[in-house]
Amino acid sequence: MSRMYDEEFATFAAGATPRLLRSAWLICGDATEAEDLVQSAMLKVYLRWGRLRTRQPIAYARKCILNDHIDEHRRRRRESPVRQLPETAHHDAEPEDTDHVVRLLAALPQRERQVVVMRHYAGLSEAEVADLLDVSVGTVKSSASRGLAKLRETLIATGDVATTKEDHHA
Repeated sequence: MSRMYDEEFATFAAGATPRLLRSAWLICGDATEAEDLVQSAMLKVYLRWGRLRTRQPIAYARKCILNDHIDEHRRRRRESPVRQLPETAHHDAEPEDTDHVVRLLAALPQRERQVVVMRHYAGLSEAEVADLLDVSVGTVKSSASRGLAKLRETLIATGDVATTKEDHHA
């Protein structure tokens, strides 16, 4: 790859890595695994940078992260409990908020967690999530609905109802 492409990729990587790391961490629930997933994805993006640079490299990286996580999950046939919070900055008001969200997400099945994170954290459309996960838009809608319903039930059961958006609007 040319030096110009290397600098261009480095700029992309510096900007995209924190967002990808946070998404990967929310999906897998483990900071170390999230770092591995992002590193693997960034390597794949780098190797294809000549073609991806003018397209959507962040979408390709997300797809790599999800596919690698699914592959790893299939190899282990179990989900990892949330062990630690990442040391990177986050968008939540308090660290306790982040911990609470991650623990709630960890209770969801893998597909529902992936859909909820990609739709509501990464801000992707239903069609983008469907394409990313290689499922139908209907699967995205039903997975999101089930995942959000489970999150809502957990919040109600723990008495933490005030943190849901729907409760604020009702």
